[in-house]
This record gives sequence, structure tokens and C-alpha cells, in this order.
Amino acid sequence: MTDHLHVITGGPGSGKTSLIQALAAEGFRHMPEAGRAIIQDQVDIGGEALPWADRAAFAALMLNWEMRSHREAAASHGTVLFDRGIPDVIGYLRLCGLPVPAPAMRAAELRRYAPKVFVAPPWPAIFRQDEERKQTLAEAEATFHVMVETYSALGYALVTLPLSSIAERVKFVLGHIA
Repeated sequence: MTDHLHVITGGPGSGKTSLIQALAAEGFRHMPEAGRAIIQDQVDIGGEALPWADRAAFAALMLNWEMRSHREAAASHGTVLFDRGIPDVIGYLRLCGLPVPAPAMRAAELRRYAPKVFVAPPWPAIFRQDEERKQTLAEAEATFHVMVETYSALGYALVTLPLSSIAERVKFVLGHIA
């Protein structure tokens, strides 16, 4: 049973990580986003598995990361929050116009999360680019739509986060997972 595994997804710059950090401060265990950590590691080692260099290799590393995170969290007790999940890798591949390998689909079928997935909509007022987030707001919006399509196609019910303060978002999430 994986009803204790809760995903927060959406486009970049929509407040997902800030929300998860606030929930972690409330005592909730969380699994960090794969993409940002992989980018940092690849830059550190001079690797090419980057979204602006080799997107397929970047996606493969993200899938491995997300599968490990899922396996670790599924073996634990209590609520665990994910800053993205396995279906995000499928959405990323689709967004990039790359084929989705059968093992990625199989991973999404086998490694399930709670039936409700939280999705952070685009939020131009807080969107910012940085060293790892090079996407434009338009790309962030496209990412949001692909994630909605991907998670919906995999049978998840999407719960849209309100465009409100972190404290209000925390209350909103807690109201849905309590």
C-alpha cells in the first residue's frame, strides 16, 4: 500500500519546493527533487546528462533517482512527500519530444503513489530563473500541462494547489492528506 506517498508536481518555479520545505518543517518526511540535484552533480563532474546537453541521459538519471526514492519511502511508515515522482520523468520526455522507454512506463505502473497528486499551477508572480532553472515561464506552463496530462493518464486524481501563501498551501495540503 502506497497511500502514504504524496507527490507534489507542476511546472518549475511554481512553489513546490518551498511548500515541501514548509511541510518538512512541520515534521513531514520528504524526498527531494531529482532534477536539480542531478544538474548540480553533472555540472560538478563535467557530465553531459543535462537538460541542455543530453536530455535522454538526464531523464534516465532522473528515473533511477525517482525509483530509488520510491523504494526507500515505500518501506517507511508515515507520510512521505515527493518533490515530483516517476511520472514526471515520463512527462519530461514527452515535453522534450523524446520517446518514452517501456521501462519508464513499467516503473510508473509498478511504483504507485497516493491516488491524489497535488499539482502546482504556473504562478508568474513567483516564477524565477536561476543556475539550474533555465526554463522560461512559457516552458514552465507547458511543463504544467504535460504533468497534468501524464498523471491523469496514469489514473491519478489531480488536486490543484491554490495560488496563496506557503502557510495557506500547507493548510490546504494537510486538509487533503489528514
